[in-house]
Amino acid sequence: MTDAQTQDSPEVAAEQPAVEEVAKPWADVVPEQFHMLRLAPLPTDRSTGGRPLRFVQYGRAERHSKDLSLLRLAVQLPGQRVRKEQNHLDVWVDHQTHHVQIEPTGGLQMEPLNRGLGRFLIAQGILWAQKRWSHYRVEGMALPSKDGLNEDTRLRRDHVLRSHGLIVEYADAQHLKARFAEVQVGELTGTWNKEKVQVVEILDAASMLQQAEQNLQELDVKLREKEERVSQYKREDIGLRFTITCLVAFAVFQAGLLIWIATHR
Repeated sequence: MTDAQTQDSPEVAAEQPAVEEVAKPWADVVPEQFHMLRLAPLPTDRSTGGRPLRFVQYGRAERHSKDLSLLRLAVQLPGQRVRKEQNHLDVWVDHQTHHVQIEPTGGLQMEPLNRGLGRFLIAQGILWAQKRWSHYRVEGMALPSKDGLNEDTRLRRDHVLRSHGLIVEYADAQHLKARFAEVQVGELTGTWNKEKVQVVEILDAASMLQQAEQNLQELDVKLREKEERVSQYKREDIGLRFTITCLVAFAVFQAGLLIWIATHR
């Protein structure tokens, strides 16, 4: 067998390793611009439990090159750590193919659940892409089959995606094999429920802190007034108890004296 025959042999070609996917840049990029988000208090949900008022930190970072652009979004919870795959969204723009890709490909995982954060992050990614590349197309992506195991989770996920203009398609009757189809960036909707998730700017945050401090001072004044009133009531109560005790003692003494006079006549 000649060298040429060896190179053209399909068996040998099959043994050659496949070309590895080129690693994307900016793996170490972390959010650089931060805002505070106010999560409005909501009624208790039967699946996710209580939903009290919360404040979380929202961060973002951008990178651009001739071939790629990246928007990296993340949500951080004060005093609480989340898993590596939670609370982040990457939007990659390929300027060679004019395609936009969303990561993580395993699906957006948010903590806390059911507070509007997922829809907020997706909306931010859409608005960012529409500013420059509305004619690009978002790549279709398979959705995690585990979401189809819980009907409420699946319906909530589909509602979020469809509210942004993404078309959810199913390949089976059990609703386990789902994906959203490719769509043009300009056709998407970058909105979220602003009653659930509100971006709080620095001046607004300062105003909220100032108002909270003023409320605490007013409550402290009212508390001191009530404590003084309670102390006054206690002093009056002690005085009344002493007076009653004296009257009882005098009455007993007087009764004893009358009895003694009556028995010694």
